[in-house]
Amino acid sequence: MWQYTYLAINFFTVIICFLFSFHPKIKFHKHFKAFIMASFLVAIFFITWDVWFTDIGVWWFNDRYLIGKRLFGLPIEELMFFICIPFSCVFTYFCLDKFFKLDWKESVEKIFVIISITFLLCLAVYFENKIYPFITFFTTAISLFILYFILKARWIGKASLIYLILMPGFLAVNGILTGTGLDSPIVNYNPERIIGLRILTIPIEDTVYGYEMILWNIFLFYRFKKEEKNPDLI
Repeated sequence: MWQYTYLAINFFTVIICFLFSFHPKIKFHKHFKAFIMASFLVAIFFITWDVWFTDIGVWWFNDRYLIGKRLFGLPIEELMFFICIPFSCVFTYFCLDKFFKLDWKESVEKIFVIISITFLLCLAVYFENKIYPFITFFTTAISLFILYFILKARWIGKASLIYLILMPGFLAVNGILTGTGLDSPIVNYNPERIIGLRILTIPIEDTVYGYEMILWNIFLFYRFKKEEKNPDLI
């Protein structure tokens, strides 16, 4: 049964959110198409990144916890990760944004974004010899710049707060993947390619990696959701 572990993690990550998508006060199911389009586009970038890092040995996967099917060198469960995790995160963002007023003042949000970009770029330079933190911090800084200053996204602060709210769930899922509660990790990391700081068993870089992935999922989700109402934008 251990070979179904990663598959089960994906299933239990998404199943509750999926069922509540049909709740009459939420109706997230009406936006499944927008989510699928968004997550597919974002997944192309992150799967390419994943394939590259797997190929050069930044991380690798423990066959004991996999069903054994691979595509592009990645386990099928790993490919599903880029749909299941964004689904639960975008669904949660959608619900909290629908029922609560979590918007930030524009001036506060701008300062937060500028400080975040500066901090991430400093970290990227400091860890330039460690490929995982370097790429993660650098691309996240670039993503924040593009989203806020070029694409005029004015929900970065709100999304960051909700990501923080989601963090216990994220840490629980990622914790199991990196070995918490298991005899050995499902995903193993080359200690020479990471900072070495961990939250329990989770490399600290993973939290920023997930943050960047969710930001782009939210941006494209609302972009495609808007197009659903106004097809002329397509």
